[in-house]
Amino acid sequence: MSTKTKKTETTEAQGAGSYAFEAEVGRLLDLMVHAVYSDRDVFLRELISNGADACEKLRYAARQDDSLLKGDPALAVTVTPDADAGTLTIADNGIGMDRDELVANLGTIARSGTQAFVEALNESGGDGGDGAESSSLIGRFGIGFYSAFMVADRVDVVSRKAGATEGFRWSSDGRGSYEIAPDESAPDRGTRIVLHMKDDARNFLEPHRLEQIVHAHSAHVPVPIRLKEGETAREIADGGALWLKPKSELSEDDYREFYRHVAGAWDEPALTVHYAAEGRQAYRVLLFVPTEKPFDMFDPARKGRTRLYVRRVFITDDAELMPGYLRFVRGLVDSDDLPLNISREMLQESPLLGQIRKAVANRVLSELAKLADKEPERYAQIWSAFGPVLKEGLYEDIERRDTLLGLARFHTTRDADGWRSLKDYVADMRENQTAIYYVTGDSAAQAAASPHLEGFRARGIEVLLLTDPVDHFWVRVATGFDGKPLKSVSQGDADITNVALLDEKAADEDDEAGPAVATLAAFVKQTLGDAVQDVRASTRLAESPVCLVATEGALDRRLERMLAKQEGAPERAAPVLELNPRHALIKHLAAQAGGDGDKALLADAAWLLYDEACILDGETPADPAAFAGRLTRLLLGRADG
Repeated sequence: MSTKTKKTETTEAQGAGSYAFEAEVGRLLDLMVHAVYSDRDVFLRELISNGADACEKLRYAARQDDSLLKGDPALAVTVTPDADAGTLTIADNGIGMDRDELVANLGTIARSGTQAFVEALNESGGDGGDGAESSSLIGRFGIGFYSAFMVADRVDVVSRKAGATEGFRWSSDGRGSYEIAPDESAPDRGTRIVLHMKDDARNFLEPHRLEQIVHAHSAHVPVPIRLKEGETAREIADGGALWLKPKSELSEDDYREFYRHVAGAWDEPALTVHYAAEGRQAYRVLLFVPTEKPFDMFDPARKGRTRLYVRRVFITDDAELMPGYLRFVRGLVDSDDLPLNISREMLQESPLLGQIRKAVANRVLSELAKLADKEPERYAQIWSAFGPVLKEGLYEDIERRDTLLGLARFHTTRDADGWRSLKDYVADMRENQTAIYYVTGDSAAQAAASPHLEGFRARGIEVLLLTDPVDHFWVRVATGFDGKPLKSVSQGDADITNVALLDEKAADEDDEAGPAVATLAAFVKQTLGDAVQDVRASTRLAESPVCLVATEGALDRRLERMLAKQEGAPERAAPVLELNPRHALIKHLAAQAGGDGDKALLADAAWLLYDEACILDGETPADPAAFAGRLTRLLLGRADG
């Protein structure tokens, strides 16, 4: 834990080189524990959780080598206050640590031993050929241990690795250095953490206070917790499997604290799913939908964090019990029927596990649907947090697509701030409206400002505002909802002429695209050549003179722009340029095209219309210099005229 600058590379030039960051470690520790934790009580929860993790690691290792448990098979965490000595001891008889692990896990801030354990299992394919890849572990960040320095001015960690002959002591005052040495007083197996309490933290040496904190924060860890006073130790938490208890015996507080334990989180669960399945397979499920987004929600691996147990024996938290789009769900499944020695290969091939996966995912979606129906405001909070992930299922899960479309919520031109369901949308469709329309954008405000919406707005047609990257993909594979197809407002020919305009006066004054506009369209197409697929009169425009749209069946133009940034992307398709026959500029140019107007200036105007459409579509003109030249010539020509 050195704070000295370390020069890692040098060159002959004076002062040149690469250097490591300097850090005042004592100050860093102080800032970290006070920034991360606002409640001092949390130190006990963190240290007990670390002890429980050590016991889980030993339980895992003992599946291959049961001698590790000999002599002391009853795993537990013991809390011992000593008011006379001013110390608080948290001890476990779990896996323990050797010297190198003490240095690596406690001597490096934010290096989690738990995480290293998971990574080692992933690299080796599991212990002893078992193949399970991770464990029931919550110490994922490597900072929980340091919360001890909120209440202690010195911390001693005495540990002996299971099966080892030598124990070690790690000691630090949290000010920038630590000491480590052999210690004959180390337990036969496990770890003893001794906190030398600060004067203002001695209230944590009161047994009733400790019992209160354990009940509040650690009552549901998977090993018993004992409180030792003098020579007597009594059990204050039984380590019982909460998921095996009837729902009638559990309170919201019970669920909340277990969620915080199993998820390693501090928010409230937004939804709890707790049930027992019986029949051809028997298993129990306790799952939680968080309120806040997990830190790893958009990890490219898209792995879930649902734990698999078999008859209360932890197997793995990498069993893929949830489809990728439900990876934010936390909790566990405990099966009575899967083989206890199940390996990674068996997990992948097990038809029993496949049936559990299907049933559990269906149940979670069913519970979300019930919540959406009964408590729409509460469900809206879940959708706000996890909607972009759930929508991945619209693209990849054909079997449940209709269910997911029912769960989906959207900002729309009718309610840009609130959430609307497709059921609401279809119920409010205008007479003669035949499709569900959508527009994509980087934000709801940007999407709502698209010129493509003008004709829809004039007819009172609601349009979905799609702003998540995944929206570009799922709309291409979703066939529709309630018999109504999904259609982009910027794609194909918008057939909305059968929907009446809201303004009857405007409808009476609405001029159909006459021969003059058709002549202009033909001239513009001839001028632009291959830059456009076609030029035609528009029904989707009401205020802007022009817009660009993709042809029917082609990629949405915003999706095309996204894909164009990828190496090896196909060449972009030429768009369709639409002219607004009701706009004064188009009427003026149509008159010029049908008369004796200056065809050179008209050609410049054609390119400027195309460039304007590009700008309205969020792009820059392909040739800015040519754009400026045409604009100058057109202005001068009009001024001379």
